[in-house]
Amino acid sequence: MAKIQVRNLVKTFTTGEIETRVLKGVDLSIQKGEWVAIMGRSGAGKSTLMYQMSLLDDPTSGDILIDERPTSGMPDHEKIRMRLYKFGYVFQDYALLPELTALENVVLPLLMEKYTRAQAEEHSRKALEKVGLGHRLNNLPSQLSGGEQQRVSIARAIAETPEILFADEPTANLDRESSQTVMDIFSGLHKEGQTLIMVTHEEEYGKLAQRIIRLDDGKIV
Repeated sequence: MAKIQVRNLVKTFTTGEIETRVLKGVDLSIQKGEWVAIMGRSGAGKSTLMYQMSLLDDPTSGDILIDERPTSGMPDHEKIRMRLYKFGYVFQDYALLPELTALENVVLPLLMEKYTRAQAEEHSRKALEKVGLGHRLNNLPSQLSGGEQQRVSIARAIAETPEILFADEPTANLDRESSQTVMDIFSGLHKEGQTLIMVTHEEEYGKLAQRIIRLDDGKIV
């Protein structure tokens, strides 16, 4: 059974009277436990496709099925539940709260999911240890390198053990050593059975995935 199915997906952005069709009828399936890299030149529609699949945005037409369940017409509160309980997100800008420690940044979303403080801290410590930051729990983002901040964001994304992990250009702002550390973490997660969908423009990292989906001008090539 496909974890995600995309059927004739179209996404159009409108600015005034100008319409820009970014996705032009995309079809694809991603299996449970698969690591997929979405690649293509700038403006090809990579991040837009990921935002549709991860329910962070709504398509203009077409449908996305999660575990064979259509998401078009799904009530907003159900989409929110999917984003909270089924999905994890890693973005290129880390998206950490500067006034919170590494541990607190990971704990916060778990508290929103009705964990007790003790449960949230236990999950968060384990996630931070998993990405090699067990010694940085009480550091603020300003006291961490870019690579360490990205690892905190990965810990936050995996603390709830998501069914699908989405990563949008996770190495875009990192040096080579930090980028390799992030890819090593992803490789380890994939070996454990994590379904992973990663947008990247870097060939060497895309090749680490099981499968590359290449986009050009809003279509799979």
